[in-house]
Amino acid sequence: MSGLSVFITNKAAADFYGAGTVLSMSDQKAYVHLTDPENQLWDIKKAARSLDNLGITQVKLEGNWQIEQQWAFAQSFTTTKKQNHIQWCDDNNAQELSYRNQAMIFTRNITNATPEDISPEILADTCNQWLSSINSQHISSKRWVGEELKQQGWMGIYHVGRGSTRPPVLIEIDYNPTGNDSAPVAACLVGKGITFDSGGYSIKSSEGMLSMKCDMGGAATVTGALGLAILRGLNKRVKLFLCCAENLISGHAYKLGDVITYKNGTTVEVVNTDAEGRLVLADGLMAATATGADLIIDAATLTGAAMVALGEDYNAFFALDKALQQRILDYSAQEFEPSWGLPLEKWHQNKCPSAFADTANSKPMKGGGGGGASNAAGFLSRFVAEQGKGWLHIDLAAAYNASSTAYMPAGATAQGIRTIARALLDE
Repeated sequence: MSGLSVFITNKAAADFYGAGTVLSMSDQKAYVHLTDPENQLWDIKKAARSLDNLGITQVKLEGNWQIEQQWAFAQSFTTTKKQNHIQWCDDNNAQELSYRNQAMIFTRNITNATPEDISPEILADTCNQWLSSINSQHISSKRWVGEELKQQGWMGIYHVGRGSTRPPVLIEIDYNPTGNDSAPVAACLVGKGITFDSGGYSIKSSEGMLSMKCDMGGAATVTGALGLAILRGLNKRVKLFLCCAENLISGHAYKLGDVITYKNGTTVEVVNTDAEGRLVLADGLMAATATGADLIIDAATLTGAAMVALGEDYNAFFALDKALQQRILDYSAQEFEPSWGLPLEKWHQNKCPSAFADTANSKPMKGGGGGGASNAAGFLSRFVAEQGKGWLHIDLAAAYNASSTAYMPAGATAQGIRTIARALLDE
């Protein structure tokens, strides 16, 4: 693959365009100028966006690029229409960068796919097929679809998805490289796979609904993370639970005032059908907890409140297990995927009271009211081990950009896949 040669330099660009410029062109070559050591990765991202905006389609990275510098460039240069258009430096980082790129492109493409093209069953199948393409020998799966969910007691996914003609699905994907069917499960990943979120009878505005194909971002992220870990040589058994549904309005859709009874006996009053993500994740978390795994991570584009708190650059971490939370926050820093811990205590379980059930699924007000992200995490904590040991919830505030920015292209980011993969490999 040929393309524009892009070099990296510590020299200022004053001779080209003036102080502060991060990109210059000379002799059919591009130069990324790094003059601020504290923000060099952001400068690289900005330069990559500038090259994309200039219509450059193929690039070859040359010179003394470090691995994180190459990856920062790739994240921002790769778009929905331009993928695998980068030639890495001729060094010993090419294989790792290839692994990251495979996982990033899979995660982004799934999250960006149209709701017409990706139904709950297609989402489950596509994730299973991609993981099988990496390591078919050690991947197996089983699933519950439509009325089977009700028969097996997976009531959250069933009720959220029953309004659509395309049935909801819970899929369990088992990666077991041990060759022993009785091997313990080291870790579980749980992903929210709402292939389109209208809000249900708590209907979203047209503007709010426009990007709701991205509500399968949690399922895409945990699948991409597991795939990346497998590519890197993961040798422990991991189970993946994807909670897949379309949240639509119809004569059979779930309604405000309904009470859902879960497998663990918890009753939930529906006061907001747009707070559906936590309803489906509850089933996945119970299934994961039943495996006895020491580590459970769920990921979801769950609340607007997390985005209000952190913007679109950070993912939000919640855990009752504070040592685990800090450990994975450290991983996120080491993997250059910004994350931040938001409050979660046991008493957050009681922040959404109901006169008709053990809890409501939200507060009956716009956005769930103050502390909505923590209250959602408190709801989820009802469905894991009593003290939440070994469980981390990730609210993917940084999963998707509705429009391009100075640093990132429009669409899914895949931010979080490296952090979760690292947690699996270090478990």
